[in-house]
Amino acid sequence: MLKGITFAQPHYLYLLILVPALVAWYIFRLSKNDADLRISSTAGFDGIRKSLKIYFYHGLFALRMMAVALLIIALARPQSSLSRQDIKVEGIDIVLAIDISGSMLAQDFKPDRLEAAKDVASEFIDGRPDDRIGLVIFSGESFTQCPLTTDHAVLKNLFRDIKSGMINDGTALGDGLATAVSHLRTSTAISKVIILLTDGVNNAGAVDPGSAAEIAKLYGIRIYTIGVGTTGMAPYPVQTPFGMQLQPMPVEIDEALLRNVSALTDGKYFRATNNAKLRNVYHEIDKLEKSKIDVTEFHKKSEKYLPLALIAMALFIIELLARYLYFRNIP
Repeated sequence: MLKGITFAQPHYLYLLILVPALVAWYIFRLSKNDADLRISSTAGFDGIRKSLKIYFYHGLFALRMMAVALLIIALARPQSSLSRQDIKVEGIDIVLAIDISGSMLAQDFKPDRLEAAKDVASEFIDGRPDDRIGLVIFSGESFTQCPLTTDHAVLKNLFRDIKSGMINDGTALGDGLATAVSHLRTSTAISKVIILLTDGVNNAGAVDPGSAAEIAKLYGIRIYTIGVGTTGMAPYPVQTPFGMQLQPMPVEIDEALLRNVSALTDGKYFRATNNAKLRNVYHEIDKLEKSKIDVTEFHKKSEKYLPLALIAMALFIIELLARYLYFRNIP
């Protein structure tokens, strides 16, 4: 194996033994050649020197052997070896805690609060390729939709499956925070973050949001809270005898609680009243959370057989042209 080069199919290299075997056969054949014309003495040819053309003729065989050797090496598929390089990139551990209560179906966002939150969060995930990101959903209770992972394709697929009504209705802010904290408390990342998004007031669950925030602070977890909903009244879908209809209902968000939770953990509270402002909130969080961590970068192997195959073909062509154009009179 050459330095920096590996072979994907090294067993083909055993064919290289054919090259010395063919050389030996060629030399043996030359030594056994009988003259077409036999004479009693060669004294009359003593002063005649052999033409250089005769010596060069044997070079045709050398060209062919080189071409065969290169083709065999090409068949073994030489590749540049896998390299690694320690570099610094931006990356943190983030858990998204998303409220999926019935009020998230309000249509002051388009198409509604929950779908807008899913779309913007997916864009946020795309912009953080080096982060481990997890997903917690909560309503009257909470559960983990996806643990911390760098497989963002799987995470986004699980995001699409979120819908209101998956769990009992309500707004268990404390339970959602506590579940998110449980995923980050053992993390060794330089920066650990929870982004909690809700449109309501804590009215369910067994854990007080303030207590969950205290635990987060203990583990060095920063909490960003986002209140979603327009000011005043918002159109909510309500089941009526005439089917589902939109009715205006007051928007109630416990902003004081969300501010306290964020302030306690050195985070920040944001209010988003429409899709554009929600997108801006995630952009601001993205700018705030840029931490440098050491990672190892791996490079893919690259194939190196093509130049060898092209050189072998060129040698074959040169040999054929020389044999049938320049050396055509030599048997």
